[in-house]
Amino acid sequence: MVGIPRWFYGWTIVGAVFTILFLIFSAAYTFSAVFPSLSAEFDASRASVSLIFSIAAFLYFGLGAISGPLGDRIEPKWVVGFGVVVIAAGLVVAATAERLWQVYAGYGIGIGVGVGFAYVPAVSALQRWFNVRRGFASGLAIAGIGVGTLCAPPAAAVLIEWSGWRATYLLLAIAVLIVGLGASALLESAPQQRGLQPDGAPSGPGSRPTMDGASPREALTSRTFWLMYVATVFVSLGLFVPFVHLVPFALDNGMTARTGAILIGAIGVGSTFGRFLIGGLADRHGRMRVFVGCFAGLGAMSLIWFATVNPWVLGAFALGFGLFYGGWVALAPAVLADYFGVRSLGSIIGALYSSVGIGTLFGPPLAGYAFDTWQSYDVPILVGAVTGFIGAAIASMIPHPNGPAEKHSANRAT
Repeated sequence: MVGIPRWFYGWTIVGAVFTILFLIFSAAYTFSAVFPSLSAEFDASRASVSLIFSIAAFLYFGLGAISGPLGDRIEPKWVVGFGVVVIAAGLVVAATAERLWQVYAGYGIGIGVGVGFAYVPAVSALQRWFNVRRGFASGLAIAGIGVGTLCAPPAAAVLIEWSGWRATYLLLAIAVLIVGLGASALLESAPQQRGLQPDGAPSGPGSRPTMDGASPREALTSRTFWLMYVATVFVSLGLFVPFVHLVPFALDNGMTARTGAILIGAIGVGSTFGRFLIGGLADRHGRMRVFVGCFAGLGAMSLIWFATVNPWVLGAFALGFGLFYGGWVALAPAVLADYFGVRSLGSIIGALYSSVGIGTLFGPPLAGYAFDTWQSYDVPILVGAVTGFIGAAIASMIPHPNGPAEKHSANRAT
């Protein structure tokens, strides 16, 4: 009889995905720290600078619909490795830009395409290695985004003061390329390749792989998927506004750029705790129930931002916003696996994440346009609160998958 290995390779996958997400979202979320430098050097409006980030986010969430199926069909390490190389190349192009359109090409397209090919295949591969502890494992791995958000913006602010934004992006490109390729090489698509089942149980002589679940067509024609999609579009309209505009907001209200970067880092602190704590909490109390609560929590935190310019209260807002953001990001793949299984999970995650791309394409640039028009962020912050509550209301209409019969009925709902 085959014994359970002392070390379940699924936890190596968790570590590899953590490292990949830390690196690629460090590259993405340094943007707020670079924002003032770009605006000053290229004499650009806040709307036009914000659009750089929105193009990147639109691409990296939208391209999951392509990279997810690729990761389902071939080894994810090849897809993720390609994404890592594109991110590094994009950072080099942005760092050497002489015109703003070149920053659009390097950061907007390079980071967007690179993260788009790295993110979904890595996250979806992880889901196949766990079942009982899926929420915790997913939260632990996706905490890499939170740690990247915590560390990268303040570190970038210091490096920018020391050597400028161009050198900062070149250093980041080197780190992403070397460490990212090493972590990508550790990825494997399923535990069955090692004679195991999810959570490390050995495969017996007569055991069969557990790659069950809905096809992409079944998922994308279900009422459950489209309720989740529309809810996510609404939430995403305000989701990335703080990541882009907190540093300019801090400067507008008498704070330093470093203070603004620290606020972004506080979102990372909250996000890290959210991915650890909310993932485990959801495993015990219902992943969908907690998922909806994260949507509502994001709306509530935006109300706090709307009501204050006090740095300490803003710090509390950033921690709370990060907590609910981190919980939402950690739970999304696990919730989709609960409803639709793991057979085509990469395709389904990629399709859902295109909704985040739509919201993010419009949210930060419209916030910048609102500031350029009214010299205030009040309207976009309040809109972010309202859309968070609308998203929670829509998501609450989705039935909870408490058992196999309910899960299958959710998949077939029309």
